[in-house]
Amino acid sequence: MRRSIPSLLLIALLAGCTAGPDYAGPPEILSADTGHRFVRAGEDVGVMDPALAEWWVLLDDPELTRLVETALSENPSLQAAQARIAQARASVRQDRAGRMPTLGTQATTIQGQLPGLEIQEGAPPSSQQPDPEAGSDDALSFYNVGLNANWELEFAGGSRRRIEAGNAQAAATVANAEDAKVQLTAEVANNYVNLREAQFRADQYRTQIKLQEEVLALTYQRYQQGALPLFPVGNANAELEVLKSQFAEAEADKAVLLDALAILSGRIPGSTAEDLSTPRDIPLPPDEVTVGDPASLIARRPDIRAAERTLAAATARIGVAEAARFPKLSFMGILGLGGSSPDDIFDVGEFSALAIPRLEWNFLDFGRVDASVDRAGAVRDEAVANYRQTVLAALRDAERALARFGQQRVALAASAQIKSQADSAADLNRQRFAAGAISKADLNRALREQQQASADLVRAKGALTLAWIALQKSLGLGWQEPVRDQ
Repeated sequence: MRRSIPSLLLIALLAGCTAGPDYAGPPEILSADTGHRFVRAGEDVGVMDPALAEWWVLLDDPELTRLVETALSENPSLQAAQARIAQARASVRQDRAGRMPTLGTQATTIQGQLPGLEIQEGAPPSSQQPDPEAGSDDALSFYNVGLNANWELEFAGGSRRRIEAGNAQAAATVANAEDAKVQLTAEVANNYVNLREAQFRADQYRTQIKLQEEVLALTYQRYQQGALPLFPVGNANAELEVLKSQFAEAEADKAVLLDALAILSGRIPGSTAEDLSTPRDIPLPPDEVTVGDPASLIARRPDIRAAERTLAAATARIGVAEAARFPKLSFMGILGLGGSSPDDIFDVGEFSALAIPRLEWNFLDFGRVDASVDRAGAVRDEAVANYRQTVLAALRDAERALARFGQQRVALAASAQIKSQADSAADLNRQRFAAGAISKADLNRALREQQQASADLVRAKGALTLAWIALQKSLGLGWQEPVRDQ
């Protein structure tokens, strides 16, 4: 008994340790200077942290809000992401349950031939010669019906590391689902803005086609009168054909965007809502824009958090691989009715018990465990590099979105100025036409320029809103943390 005490102490000591490195967090990428403010955030951009969810409400478009809410509840990709979360959480529960003993019912029979066992009652000593005609003393028979229990103990915390990796991977799955919401809400808003722009563009081309048809008729009339050669008629007809082609392109864009919105909302292409078919103004972003700072971006963006949790899982799996170096102790127990005869299982007085401990230690594996540990370490190094790349890509997205948003603000102001000048020119030409100073064809050309300036202004508004949507996406907005029970 005294000899077994050191062994028990060693086993207890090993059972209290956990193999592998402890996770110390992701690598630091930002310094105190780089984490303070975005480089391309102008003075008109606030440094307050933006709200996480429902940024599309700031566009003040009820139809867009309805579309996004429908997509968040009906989109098949999000439903698949939720299913992946359920799978990951079930895996964690399975790993946790694997640390506990199992208990079940069983029927067992053991037949063995063990020389020198001599378990029969009244067997002669081993130094005496047994009767050759008597039954064999080294035969073992065991029959049992009852309960069986199994329990495996690890001495290096491999199960704990496996559960740690599972929890981290489940958190990464949740973050990936949140990132899918970010991507989905931005895609719905992008398609919606492009649809409104295409609808306005189609209306403008329709108006310009009517004006150009009048120009073509007047030009052909003057050609018939001999006041013009033939080539102005050809030029006017060519302009009309270009406008018709552009109108057809706008109509095709409308159909494609309507189908895209239907699919994003979980509907069959072609099942278009009446509200979407009716043209509406393009929603504009709010005057105040808040973006926070790079440090808050890293903490907020779901894809970065997914990469960080993947890194934590990869670190824990090094411990799972390291734990294979240490022994494992398993217990198997059988408890029930039985004995050395099949009839004993029906005798309530024949109560039997069997305990089978097993110690397993693969001390010679020709480098298998070392290779497994090296592989786990390389996977962790890859996760570190992927985390760094994800952070750098996120910062690039934010800086690029800020630059585009600032540029689109300038472009919108220029388009508004051009539109104002085109309106003034159209009013002046209407007055000149009324006074007989210009022809109807000249007036229609001026009105076409006014329509084109209107289309350019709407396109600039759409580009500004799209740039703002891209900014929200780059900031990792569009998801909401679940409400926790108090």
